[in-house]
Amino acid sequence: MHKTHGNFGIDLSNEESLLAHNKELAKEIHENLKKRGIRSFDFMGSVGAGKTTTLEKLSEALKVSYRISVLAGDLTTTIDADRIAAHGVRTFQINTGKECHLDAHIVAHAIEDIPEDTNLLFIENVGNLVCPGDFPLGTDMRVVVVSVTEGPYMVKKHPYIFAEAQVAVINKSDMARAMDVSVEALTEDIHGINPEAKVVVTSARTAEGIPELISALGL
Repeated sequence: MHKTHGNFGIDLSNEESLLAHNKELAKEIHENLKKRGIRSFDFMGSVGAGKTTTLEKLSEALKVSYRISVLAGDLTTTIDADRIAAHGVRTFQINTGKECHLDAHIVAHAIEDIPEDTNLLFIENVGNLVCPGDFPLGTDMRVVVVSVTEGPYMVKKHPYIFAEAQVAVINKSDMARAMDVSVEALTEDIHGINPEAKVVVTSARTAEGIPELISALGL
């Protein structure tokens, strides 16, 4: 992303132009999805936080009421896409290679392939708590999934992505005591960064908290 000059100089204009272009394209995507009557959600979070399991549970719970399509982003493999597709929803793999996040350009092309009757779109971003925050994808909401197994400081160490999210999910709550991590403290950290964010506590493996998450998403 950065173009270097000499040993130390960095040309920030290229990065700023890239981010500005992404935001403009994200606006176009949002208008496109809105015209097509598609509700859309971007799920972000670290590898292992529980994004895929959360989307599995959401897909299972909502597939009777909605015509769901899922875009599954990953560096390589179709593992996550295959897991979600097993629940009977249309799933499309996006492999980014060395890129650590999805961007609006990639998504703009991907949504051309989702079925016309889709009215609910989930996007699983590449596992990362840094880069995705800078690249909105044109969705109605951005959701960050964080797990108690990531330790007590993950929210404080990654404020920017939580500042961009409308919903934050604290997952694997059943392991909080074993990990000596306070769910209440994580919630306070999130609201300290983004007072407007809706915080939902889940144990996606057992589907605990999934109804509350559905409500937070307005579905």
